[in-house]
Amino acid sequence: MTDPARVRRHAERIRELVAAALRKQVKDPRVGMVTITDVKLTADLREATVYYTVYGDAAAHDDSAAALDSAKGLLRSVVGKRLGLRQSPSIAFVTDQIPEQAEHIDELLAKARDADAQVHQIAAGARPAGDPQPYRLEGFEGGSEGQS
Repeated sequence: MTDPARVRRHAERIRELVAAALRKQVKDPRVGMVTITDVKLTADLREATVYYTVYGDAAAHDDSAAALDSAKGLLRSVVGKRLGLRQSPSIAFVTDQIPEQAEHIDELLAKARDADAQVHQIAAGARPAGDPQPYRLEGFEGGSEGQS
């Protein structure tokens, strides 16, 4: 059984090592402005999923994905040497969808604010459905009727 804290430490270290290796050792011109956002590591420390974002258009995303895929072996050897594990983890690169999801959430929140403003506008001019005073106050003099 592995310690979850150890797995987290190794995942964070892998994130740092991959980011540094991309900056300093990978000389592929197709690697654009890549940011390593997160690393998920299995409990047995054998497989690392590296999440990344790319600044740019779809062509930049495709070029960076191809460059990362071709640099996978180099990055795995760098990670294996620096971590000092018996077996270096295999690396899989996955595009992080957080920026697109955040943009979608912002759009939904903007729509909700617009809908909320419309509800308040409609409610400002609304009148009660029944009588404004549903309780009959006629003949009420502070006591109960029908008592002598």
